[in-house]
Amino acid sequence: MEFSEVVRRRHMVRRYDPDRPVPQAALRACLENAVRAPSAGFSQGWDFVVLTSAGDRQRFWTATSEDLDDEDASPDAWSVGMRTAPAVILCCSDKQAYLDRYAAPDKGWTDRDEARWPVPYWDIDTGMAALLILLTAVDQGLGGLFFGVPPECHDDVHEAFGIPREHTIIGAVAMGYAVDGPKSPSLERGRRTADQVAHWGRFGEH
Repeated sequence: MEFSEVVRRRHMVRRYDPDRPVPQAALRACLENAVRAPSAGFSQGWDFVVLTSAGDRQRFWTATSEDLDDEDASPDAWSVGMRTAPAVILCCSDKQAYLDRYAAPDKGWTDRDEARWPVPYWDIDTGMAALLILLTAVDQGLGGLFFGVPPECHDDVHEAFGIPREHTIIGAVAMGYAVDGPKSPSLERGRRTADQVAHWGRFGEH
């Protein structure tokens, strides 16, 4: 598939065929491309926890359910659709890898002061790796969805999957073969065009 077609076809898929597992080769392709993402200082402070077994996926959804104590609560349609994904990839960033890398002799920030960083590149770089996973999924004939993990659930997810505490879960990618489902109301907003978002030479100059 041509790259431009991959980009055009990429959209957030919220419902999957639970009876069609993601081929191992497709998962491998997603991860191989993820590590091609740019990273500051080539720090590569990212890790990915891949959940494909029914038991692992159920542990994830249990750990991220905010309403487990509410017997009357039921998942909304969006959540129900996500849970049909036969693969979930947790995307984790490692800030310490960046602080250590920039304390190396060729960088020289020996104080490891986080204040030197204008933005958290460890999270940004992991986000770019997640986007490569999404694009590769499209190229493999799959659908994907990037979504956040509720902050109050992070401790439970760390514990459930042995993720080191110094690693931040920036989000997760659900993946599988797409099936038709309800459209997201967000789509009614429409996509901003390049002419609307590009500012030539000065902000506000379109």
